[in-house]
Amino acid sequence: MESYELYCLADRRFYETPTNRGAEHPDFSQSALPVPAGWSHVAGEMWMHYAPDDLVLPAQGWKIHVSSRLEDAERTLAVVWDYCVPRGIAFKFLRNEPVMVMVNSKSAPRGSSGKLVTIYPTDETQLELVLKELDDLLEGIRGPYILSDLRYGEGPLFVRYGAFISRYCLNDGGERVLALEDGTGRLVPDHRGPTFSTPPWVTLPPFLQAHLEARNSVTTNDLAYTIEGVIQFSNGGGVYLGHHNETGAKVVLKEGRPMAGLDMSARDAVARVGHERDILQRLDGLDVVPKMHDYFELGEHHFLVQEFIDSNPLQRELVRRYPLTHPEATEADLAEYAEWAARMVVDVQNAVEQLHGRGVVFCDLHPDNVLLSSAISDPHATAPVRRDRMVLIDFEVATLVEDRARSALAHPGYAAPGDRQGPDVDLYALACITLGMFAPQTTMLLNLHPGKAFQLADMIAETFPVPRQTLDAAVRTIVGPGVTSDPEMESLALPGRAGWTEVRAALTKAIVASATPERDDRLFPGDIAQFQPGGGTNIASGAAGVLYALAKTGAGRFPEYDEWLRKHALTAEIGPGLYDGLHGVAYVLDELGYHQDALDLVERTLADEFQHRELGLHSGLAGIGLNLLHFTNEPTLRAQAIRMIDLVADRLGDVTDVPETSGEGKPRAGLMHGSSGPALLFIDAYELTGDTGLLDLAEIALRQDLRRCTRTPDGMLQVNQGWRTLPYLEEGSAGIALVLARYLQYRPNEELAADLEALRRVTRCSYYVQPGLFMGRAGLLLAAPALGEQTDDLVRGLGWHAMPFEGGLAFPGNQLLRLSMDLATGSAGVLLALGAALHEQRVTLPFLGPPQWSESPSRLLAPKEV
Repeated sequence: MESYELYCLADRRFYETPTNRGAEHPDFSQSALPVPAGWSHVAGEMWMHYAPDDLVLPAQGWKIHVSSRLEDAERTLAVVWDYCVPRGIAFKFLRNEPVMVMVNSKSAPRGSSGKLVTIYPTDETQLELVLKELDDLLEGIRGPYILSDLRYGEGPLFVRYGAFISRYCLNDGGERVLALEDGTGRLVPDHRGPTFSTPPWVTLPPFLQAHLEARNSVTTNDLAYTIEGVIQFSNGGGVYLGHHNETGAKVVLKEGRPMAGLDMSARDAVARVGHERDILQRLDGLDVVPKMHDYFELGEHHFLVQEFIDSNPLQRELVRRYPLTHPEATEADLAEYAEWAARMVVDVQNAVEQLHGRGVVFCDLHPDNVLLSSAISDPHATAPVRRDRMVLIDFEVATLVEDRARSALAHPGYAAPGDRQGPDVDLYALACITLGMFAPQTTMLLNLHPGKAFQLADMIAETFPVPRQTLDAAVRTIVGPGVTSDPEMESLALPGRAGWTEVRAALTKAIVASATPERDDRLFPGDIAQFQPGGGTNIASGAAGVLYALAKTGAGRFPEYDEWLRKHALTAEIGPGLYDGLHGVAYVLDELGYHQDALDLVERTLADEFQHRELGLHSGLAGIGLNLLHFTNEPTLRAQAIRMIDLVADRLGDVTDVPETSGEGKPRAGLMHGSSGPALLFIDAYELTGDTGLLDLAEIALRQDLRRCTRTPDGMLQVNQGWRTLPYLEEGSAGIALVLARYLQYRPNEELAADLEALRRVTRCSYYVQPGLFMGRAGLLLAAPALGEQTDDLVRGLGWHAMPFEGGLAFPGNQLLRLSMDLATGSAGVLLALGAALHEQRVTLPFLGPPQWSESPSRLLAPKEV
């Protein structure tokens, strides 16, 4: 999946495909040329694809990638077009300059960045010829190095072995990924990392050997420094921890890759690293900036060597100390944190004032760029003295006060609006830090609606003992002079403050106002997943989930939208999954009363090769099996349900067959992607059949997920990802708890009951970074009633993220960069969760409610069949 920033180019309120960006960003001129006779053309969101109609490409092979700077893009495309079209060679290229900037930006995936064109030779003979001839034709063209590829010569051509068509397999983590066929004919993952490598069964063509040797000849052996490890990577280059070979002093080496890591001014990382060197020299002697030691070049890459500061970012310290993410925080906890946070704000302000005193505007002020060092020695003292130190880092986009400039690259939660220049850019970011210390990440919402600052200040003042004048000063800086209130926020029907029917009506108003029935790709704006095939129709990100939430909560039925879903479900290129595919759409259509439509969709899924599907509830066999059980009165589907249960049981394994952490290349835990989904399938089948062997399988599955949980110091049991823990519905405590609670109804167990109590504690926290159903507060709210937990604080806390839209109430989606109306991430999910707590009839997600079977189990599915 591409980065969220790419889907922020076209619309300021919703995630939108870059193709709907309007006339202000036209496609490259080659896109306007007539499609050659006998050729096919497919216009994608990012790529323009061209291929001869009669060309038969292999399923995989060596690809050629052409890199380019912005200023060379049109010439590069003209050369490639004029070369490939007469020779019948398939190719694709990026649509336009904004997309090109985004895929080459600092935050872009570093492995694939730099590609402007992809060319598909039919064999190695054509590969060699195309490289040789294009190398001459593209002389003088320069472009960023494509890290996943091998560079051909010194020009903009690169090669990599990979798939030409989309085929899939399961990786070691049990997820469905793009695949290659290995030497034995077996499908294996098509790894696309930031280093060049060839699959084990593929031999590098002899004519490329010299180019590989040239690549390997650039080493760090002759440097004055030894690199010990990586602090972080970005598309602009790495930041490394090292030491000076002679003195042994620890240093930080910051790399700038040429023509990569572009900012809003289209400057590359080399330009910014060189600029940072100049700024640090200007600030030399200030204790609030790192000391600059050295600057050098290696293989066209530039390196800035700085003082190493043994420290933690302010953001990490904020997360560690923030009391509202712990259950049952006390008034003393809140007061202690507020005192520390206020002190940090003052210290940051003092540091910024020192920069301004030297004539420098930081322009990238946010908590990750503020380091806290609490144990260092003062080298200027007569004896070592232990003292605290705050240091600002990352001066790549700093400007001079007299330039009255804007930032060219800033964190979206702290980026000043266009009417702020010079020092006001830093003052805006400082005001955001003031609010963000008490309401983390919510300053992202100020880009959508600056007046949100008034309500954030009110909620902070209600929660923490913070002087009101401190908050009001920050709000005045954010909203600008002369603005004293925000009528839209003041009239908003906030959960926990307005009544259920009023809140429901406000959410419904916003959802309906966002609808675009004239579009074919999506009906309601939501997460960027809706721009994947079928994503606009499914439960998680598409119309099915929104209509499900509206119907279940009593918000209303909308025949026009029902017809949109019925029509588009018939033609959607969509997989069979429950939350991302046809089974989910079928379930919703059945719930809405379109039973035959639902059966038709389920029938379409039966030809799928299920061996390449995940086990989980979201996309895989567990969700498919549950929906087949839902239609078990249909004899053919009953047999398919039995088959699905058998497949899941065969692949489940034992408790210790899963690692002790989740994700990061390992099988994920939790309701949607982990073993709790299979457990839910087994429990549902037990309720239908009475076969206790299914409960045995459910216990194994649940213990697999519990194995990947860790107990926090405050007694919560959360999914352990190694670097963080998760409480959420999708991949966290809440989802596991829902299934475990259902299991314990049939087979009580003291040990598992204690685990359930620890899982339930996550619903007693007061703050969650996102509001959404799958990975935010709404998921905890949906789970709480079923777990016997209180919901008042969870409901009221939705106010942290509540936003106005067209006279109604809306919520931001994942990443908080845009509003969303979908079920998984946005307003429909909040609506369903509020319905779980407040609606007169209990509502929940499919198959998470009470047992659905009223008939005698033996009449539907005999235990022996399972």
